[in-house]
Amino acid sequence: MKVAVVGATGMVGEVMLKVLEERKFPITELIPVASERSVGKIISYQGKEYSVVGLETAVSLRPDIALFSAGGGTSLEWAPKFAEVGTTVVDNSSAWRMDPTKKLVVPEINANVLTKEDKIIANPNCSTIQMVMALNPLHKAYKMKRVVVSTYQSVSGTGVKAVRQLENEIAGIEGEMAYPYPIGRNALPHCDVFEENGYTKEEMKLAKEPQKIMNDSSFSVSATAVRIPTAGGHSESVNVEFENDFDLSEVRQLLSETPGVVVQDNTDTNTYPMPIYAHNKDEVFVGRIRRDESQPNTLNMWIVADNLRKGAATNTIQIAEYLVEHHLV
Repeated sequence: MKVAVVGATGMVGEVMLKVLEERKFPITELIPVASERSVGKIISYQGKEYSVVGLETAVSLRPDIALFSAGGGTSLEWAPKFAEVGTTVVDNSSAWRMDPTKKLVVPEINANVLTKEDKIIANPNCSTIQMVMALNPLHKAYKMKRVVVSTYQSVSGTGVKAVRQLENEIAGIEGEMAYPYPIGRNALPHCDVFEENGYTKEEMKLAKEPQKIMNDSSFSVSATAVRIPTAGGHSESVNVEFENDFDLSEVRQLLSETPGVVVQDNTDTNTYPMPIYAHNKDEVFVGRIRRDESQPNTLNMWIVADNLRKGAATNTIQIAEYLVEHHLV
């Protein structure tokens, strides 16, 4: 099993290598790939050293699977070139997510849509993944009508430059800015770029991607995405209106029985999900589960996950594991 990690020196790429190692993914040959400026750089994997290669070289090596985390432009240009030589690409950028010819996959929800013919598979947005992990079992049980989500997203979702900005601000050092304003002691209602409708790209991903993953457009999602000064982990306040009424203890039970979801919900002991607790974990944590008392059949909950793991690297590798397990590569 020849596996290329495209964007191996980036933030998500590094986590991908860590997750591949932890999960003992069956690799016989690892091909770390990055942009020209990183070619020749040495990375270590399972105690062995590997030299980073460029995209052209990686395509010529014809890997079985290429795990991409190198930005949308790179994916649009290079994913088809890998696919042409028979490689199955699992792409972590937004490039292919809403392409009607490509599958958008969260393995616990819809891995069964994958076939041998799928040569470019899209990994959803980090905030979308954690939200649908909690919404999917509830939608099956009570049928969602409308979801209102506000996100509290860490700087690691923006990348290395943003993490450095926050660290510099904490240390009182003037440095390069990833955001138009300081992020320390602040909250920016501005994730990604603004679109003509006044929403950001991130907010529109949250609105559109769940319908595609769940193959259902009968519900709608309205989102506000906010960047906060946490180093890692995204949090979401989610309000869900259902067609049918629910029982809170049943909701907790459904969620706790969902693979990949952990319920942390006990106000007596101050038990609720927090980014600091989700750090380096693959599960999606759900708590503060309560009725919205302002209208019928409506639920409030708080959802937290490590955005670099389940939100990116782990979900990508779970897709690859499914492909291997079901002999689709």
